[in-house]
Amino acid sequence: MSHQTASITPISAEAFTDQAKQLGFTHVALLDLAQLDAAWHDTRQAQLQQWLDAGYHADMGWMTRNQDKRLDPGALMADTATVACMTLNYYSDSPPPSCPDASTAALTMARYARGDDYHQVLKEKLRDLLAWCQARDAGFKGRPLTDSAPMMEKPLAAELGIGWQGKHSNLITRSHGSWVFIAELLINRRFADVDAPTPHPDMCGRCRRCIDACPTHALDQPYVLDANRCIAYWTIEYRGEQLPTHIAEHLNGWVFGCDICQEVCP
Repeated sequence: MSHQTASITPISAEAFTDQAKQLGFTHVALLDLAQLDAAWHDTRQAQLQQWLDAGYHADMGWMTRNQDKRLDPGALMADTATVACMTLNYYSDSPPPSCPDASTAALTMARYARGDDYHQVLKEKLRDLLAWCQARDAGFKGRPLTDSAPMMEKPLAAELGIGWQGKHSNLITRSHGSWVFIAELLINRRFADVDAPTPHPDMCGRCRRCIDACPTHALDQPYVLDANRCIAYWTIEYRGEQLPTHIAEHLNGWVFGCDICQEVCP
């Protein structure tokens, strides 16, 4: 079944969006796959390959796999006709979990990891949204994605106008900065009232705060993250026993993730 011949759901895009926001999602955007520009796919594919060829993925070998799927939502669910892309604000001023050992009082962790597992939180909301849709359209099918499948979420969200990818490579939204999780719902239906996507303009301008603030120079090339120099990579993804000196000497208390580039973003 092609994108164009998929059945149109009786649910309006407005009703879908309203329900998603009632469930707590911050931003909601719908993409009819028939409207996705092939040039966007080719450009992003080339950028990904250039990043991989430079070795910026460090030891994250999984980034080299499933490249044919990362920019093709239809490859993740055979009858996908629409992609719903949503964000959830996670910013909180709450301190990281306390440690009884006074000697570790200065240790800290990324804000996204201070609450419940975001995969479970997002998936529950997506399942609730899917159930709401199925109660109104018996043939409505969907697949929830919560950073759990090979999809380039940030470029997709930017293409749909939710925000733009900043010089620190994170998605930046006008309302909540880069403090958002991204989730998708692949849908087998089309919506009658979905407009063609309007990408969000880049609002970074001449700002270099994230670049200058990174203590390990992971962002020396704007818009490109070098995981080999990223504290978040070394404290989350790395499985070795000892950190390299160029990372260890700049930890400054970070034991899981790093928020420096996000914190300095205006």
